[in-house]
Amino acid sequence: MTRPPVDPTVELRGITKRFPGTLANDAVDLTVRRGEIHALMGENGAGKSTLMSILYGMERADAGSIRIDGREVTFGDPSAAMAAGLGMVHQSFKLFDSLTVAENVVYAAEPRRFGLLDRAAARRRVRELAEEHGLAVDPDARVGDLPVGLRQRVEILKLLHRGARTLILDEPTAVLTPAEADALFAVLKSLAAQGRTVILVTHKLREVLEGSDNVTVLRDGRVVARLVTADTSADEIASAMTGRAVDLDRVHAPGTPGDAVLEVTSLTTDAVHDVGLTVHAGEIVGIAGVAGNGQSELVEALAGLRPVASGRVTLKGRDITHVSATERRAQGLAYVPEDRHAVGTAPAASVADNLAMGHHRTSLSAKGLLPPATVRTHAGRLIERFGIKAATPEVPASALSGGNLQKLLIGRELAHEAPLLLVEQPTRGVDIGAIQNIHDQIVAYRDAGHAVLLVSAELSEIRGLADRVLVMYEGRVTATYTKDEADEQALGLAMAGGAVAPTEAVD
Repeated sequence: MTRPPVDPTVELRGITKRFPGTLANDAVDLTVRRGEIHALMGENGAGKSTLMSILYGMERADAGSIRIDGREVTFGDPSAAMAAGLGMVHQSFKLFDSLTVAENVVYAAEPRRFGLLDRAAARRRVRELAEEHGLAVDPDARVGDLPVGLRQRVEILKLLHRGARTLILDEPTAVLTPAEADALFAVLKSLAAQGRTVILVTHKLREVLEGSDNVTVLRDGRVVARLVTADTSADEIASAMTGRAVDLDRVHAPGTPGDAVLEVTSLTTDAVHDVGLTVHAGEIVGIAGVAGNGQSELVEALAGLRPVASGRVTLKGRDITHVSATERRAQGLAYVPEDRHAVGTAPAASVADNLAMGHHRTSLSAKGLLPPATVRTHAGRLIERFGIKAATPEVPASALSGGNLQKLLIGRELAHEAPLLLVEQPTRGVDIGAIQNIHDQIVAYRDAGHAVLLVSAELSEIRGLADRVLVMYEGRVTATYTKDEADEQALGLAMAGGAVAPTEAVD
């Protein structure tokens, strides 16, 4: 653990924030001390992100005060918070896709030579930070070409480059493997030992228990628990978050596979090499791998979003290798992408309209029109089924927390009842109680006779849900495991390149 905390560096008193129809923060008090890693936890919509947005100058509180290093402050924008020594990594990335990694990291804090950006110095700075903190990434890579996991590394490098004294990290390990998360926490502990302050917003209990000093739990906008990490347990934190007992280690019973639904033969793209796999009706096949090893590119190729160089893809016996994404959906494919903001939803559209997407040509359509009452009824049904916290179905999707946006996306795609579901990171940024619900819904989908191809960075999720597990390494399937064989040690070794060929026939 980090050394005992000393003087307060962040003090929030009586923070209250209202949005139309929602009391996001209700007289919240929070004290975080210098040299401390302080975890802020709560279910989606509990008010965590709103509270941190107020601290970072992105929102104005309706009431309450903020003190930094003992001095009362008012931040009109994030630049003022940064000037006071705060740095924040957000759930939704704040990056320029067209710029390189180095250009993103040093943006607004550039090394200069003769008044111009010193690109060599910027690249050197990124390499030094990446090596020092175990966050390997190519300084010259264009950010728009990077998978989500590597983009998260760029966000963390930005914060480290600016030398913030107080670090606010909102779900920082959502896209990292367990080993990468452990490495990040080693960095955070080192920074705390140097006297920096870390505020960690996360849903991951293992990380909180192993990496924090104190925990504050929010529920419905109020503080419901203040806990010393060394004196608490995962069950106590989960109970405080949800208000009920939660089964944290549930492993679902295996399914009963039927006919093949998805068959992939020798599939090759720019990032996937000679991949073969089969997913049957009544089966969940999980794909494990470190971010950047081809999992996302494989799913994009199957969804029709990435061209196939060679190989064959069939859905219920029909060749869909080169058909459009629209036609694939029409033939029975549902898709939950890992990037819920840029690919999965339309943030500016309403919650109701987002939930109608894909249904607008089928179940919701009446003679080519979308009756508003039908759209609202459909939205209300899914909002209740998946526990989506939205003030009204008419609010824009951008008003939802990250976890609630994920619930929206999952709910919409499951409602298609398609023969095949492709799902990436189904519970990323989702609270403990909602994770159970989503897992139960996915298993019920399987048990109704559908096929599911699951990609997840959470080994516990893969092991809890999948009937078979494939491991990808450098764009290839290098190992396959049954449910009983897929222990964490075997998967971790294969994910690190310790397996060179499948251990059994994929189908």
